[in-house]
Amino acid sequence: MDIRNIAIIAHVDHGKTTLVDELLKQSGAFRANQAVAERAMDSNAIERERGITILAKCTSVEWKGARINIVDTPGHADFGGEVERILSMVDGVCLLVDAAEGPMPQTKFVTSKALALGLRPIVVLNKVDKPDAEPDRALNEVFDLFVALDADDDQLDFPVLYASGRSGWASETLDGPRETLAPLFDRILAHVPPPKQLARAGEPFTMLATTLEADNFLGRILTGRVESGVLNAGATIKALSRDGKEIERFRVSKILAFRGLGRQPVDSAEAGDIVALAGMTKPTVADTLCDLSVGQPIAAQPIDPPTISVTFGINDSPLAGRDGDKVQSRVIRDRLMREAESNVAIRVTDTPGGEAFEVAGRGELQMGVLIENMRREGFELSISRPRVLMREEDGQRLEPIEEVTVDVDEPYAGSVVEKLSQRKGELAEMRAAGAGKTRIVAHVPSRGLIGYHGEFLTDTRGTGVLNRVFHAWAPYKGPIPGRRQGVLISMETGDSVAYALFNLEDRGKMFIGSGEAVYEGMIIGEHSRDNDLEVNPLKGKKLTNIRASGKDDAVILTPPVRMSLEEAIAYIEDDELVEVTPHALRLRKRHLDPHERKRAMRKATI
Repeated sequence: MDIRNIAIIAHVDHGKTTLVDELLKQSGAFRANQAVAERAMDSNAIERERGITILAKCTSVEWKGARINIVDTPGHADFGGEVERILSMVDGVCLLVDAAEGPMPQTKFVTSKALALGLRPIVVLNKVDKPDAEPDRALNEVFDLFVALDADDDQLDFPVLYASGRSGWASETLDGPRETLAPLFDRILAHVPPPKQLARAGEPFTMLATTLEADNFLGRILTGRVESGVLNAGATIKALSRDGKEIERFRVSKILAFRGLGRQPVDSAEAGDIVALAGMTKPTVADTLCDLSVGQPIAAQPIDPPTISVTFGINDSPLAGRDGDKVQSRVIRDRLMREAESNVAIRVTDTPGGEAFEVAGRGELQMGVLIENMRREGFELSISRPRVLMREEDGQRLEPIEEVTVDVDEPYAGSVVEKLSQRKGELAEMRAAGAGKTRIVAHVPSRGLIGYHGEFLTDTRGTGVLNRVFHAWAPYKGPIPGRRQGVLISMETGDSVAYALFNLEDRGKMFIGSGEAVYEGMIIGEHSRDNDLEVNPLKGKKLTNIRASGKDDAVILTPPVRMSLEEAIAYIEDDELVEVTPHALRLRKRHLDPHERKRAMRKATI
C-alpha cells in the first residue's frame, strides 16, 4: 500500500490538534453519527484540562488509496524531546503558522529541527478567517525564518496553503474555495515522498523505538517506524542498545497498527509503516529492535540537554501520609526511573542521603506535569525550588540563555522591559505588532525567568503573552535579585482560626483560609515587608462573662491567594519546599523548627 508519514508541527495554540480532528473526520475515520470529543488526540486528562499537547501521538487516515500516518506533536519547548524523536520517524512535516501571530519562538525551534533532518515542510497558514489575520505578513516572516535557519533551495521552495482548522477547510489561494481539507490531503500525497524504507523491504527487519508506554494487558509497548524488512507477529527478535550491546531476545506478542484514533492488531508490519510492538520487558526509547542476524544498531537522534533540575524528596511534614498512599522513597524512585525511561528529556540521579532525587528536565512546565501526574497517582512529595544547570567550558562558567518573545499592550511594554532588564535580560528587538500591541524579543538567563510568569501576568493585567525557547549558552551574568517579600510562618500546629487570620490580614496576603490544618514551619502567607515573620494562626478570641456594649461583628476574611503547582514551585526560595499531596499543596520552610532555621542561616552566611 502507498504510505506517507507526516508530522504536524507548530507553536503552542496554533491549531495542530484541532486540525488533526478535522483531518480524521473528513477522511472517514469516524462514522457520521459517532460521538467524538473535541481535540480527540489530547487523550491525557492533564492535556484536556490545560488545552495543551504533552505527548506525541500517532493516528492514520486513508485518502485516495494511500495511508497517511499523522503524528500530532507538542508545541511547548519543555516537551521538545518528544518533537525531536518524532521527526526522525517521518518523511515530511506540515508546519502550521497562525496567520495573525506569525512564526513564534517554538515555530523556530521545531522548524530548525525539521530542516536539519532535511525534511521539506508544507506551510499551512492557519486561522486566516480571524479578524486580525495578516497572511501575507505571516508568509513573509516564515520565508525569512527559513532563510535565517539556513534552509536549502528545495526547502525554501515550500508549498503554501491557507486554512481554518476549526472550520475544516484549506485552499491553495487566499480567495479560493473554502469547502474541505481535500487540498491539504492532495498536497501531502504530492509533496511528501513515500518512505525510503520501502526499497529495503527485502532486508532483515530493523526498527528504531521512538516512544514507550505501558499497557495493563500487553505490558511494555514501543512505537517506531519500520526501517527495513517485514515483521510477522510471533517472530523472535532482539533489542540492541545505542552502542550495539544485545539487551534482550523476545517473541513479538502483538503488532499494533494505527487506524483512525485506535490501534488494531495486524499480522505483519512492512518497511516504512509506523507500528507499535509488544512482548519485550527491557528495551526502551532509542534502542534498535531487529532481526537476530542484525549486529549494527540504528543511529538515534541526539537530544538537547536538560536546563533545570528539581529535588523530589519524601514528604516529612507532620501531615505526611494522611492524604496519599505512596510515601516511601523506594516507591518514588521507581516511579521517577520509569519516567526517565520513557521521557528522554528527563534525567534522574540519587542524592547522597537516598531520601531525595535530583530530576533534571527542560522547564518548569515539564516538571509541573510530572509532579501533577504523580500526585494523581497517590504520591506525596516535597519539591525544591528549580535550579538552573550550569556548564563549565575552558575554565569559564556558562549558563543557559533563553529567547523570550513577549506580546503586550503598549501601556505595559515599559514595565516588562524594566523587569526583564532587572533579571539580566538583553533587549534584542522591540517593534509594534499591530492592534495596539508591542512585540519584545529579549535574551534572558533561564534562572531569571524562574517565577517570572506570575509577575508578568500581574504587570500586564493578564493580557500579555510570553513565550520562551532555549537560545544559547553564555558566560554567567552575576546574581539576580529574588523574591522581594518575606513570608508569614506558622509557629503553632492545629487548625487555623478565622479570628486569628482576620487580625493577621494587615501583615500581608494569606495563602490559607479558616479551619485548614497548619503546622509549625508552614508558610501561611506573604509578609508585606521583606523579612520573614512567625505568626500564630490558631489564636482564638478571649471570651469573658462580661457582655460588650456593642454586638460582636462577624469576621469576614479576604479570600486567600491559591497558587497553582507551577506558581508554588516558582514562588519558593532555596530554604523552602512545596509539600505536594493528592488533595493539597502547602508551602513550608525546609527546616520546620525555628532554631534549626537560624542555625542553617548562620551556616549559609559563613
